[in-house]
Amino acid sequence: MTEASTVNRPQGGEATVPRARTDSSGMQSGLVTPKGTTTIESGVVAKIAGLAAREIQGVHNMGAGTARAFGAMRGMVGAEKSVTQGVSVEVGERQAAADLEVVVEYGMSIPDLAGAVRRNVITAVERMCGLEVTEVNIKVSDVHMPGQDGTEESPEPEPRVQ
Repeated sequence: MTEASTVNRPQGGEATVPRARTDSSGMQSGLVTPKGTTTIESGVVAKIAGLAAREIQGVHNMGAGTARAFGAMRGMVGAEKSVTQGVSVEVGERQAAADLEVVVEYGMSIPDLAGAVRRNVITAVERMCGLEVTEVNIKVSDVHMPGQDGTEESPEPEPRVQ
């Protein structure tokens, strides 16, 4: 459904033209126009949110332990890593909400990291999709310790007995 507005023509007189819908904040939505509707699938929003979350320094991985284990097994057989792992979204006509499950690097301030992830996800989804992001919920499921996955050398413990 579109709204109508009255505009003045340069030669005098008025014309009624349809306008695109506006959202609750009064912003015009590019998704619903007089010429058609654009629908964005939830998988698209999930990919954008997952990539945006991973851009933040301090996010080591995403998803619960079992999802990460399956992701590691997929990687061993040559399958691509899923960018939507640890991401769940709900998408409506003009709004989206996201739930993210992250593993943070040890030493990071979790509130600061969550704020940065939230801002980056909201910015990316709103800019790329034109959807208003109503919420981004973040669940921290683990803390990654240095040397935990063999990426860093941990010093060998000194023998207790000589």
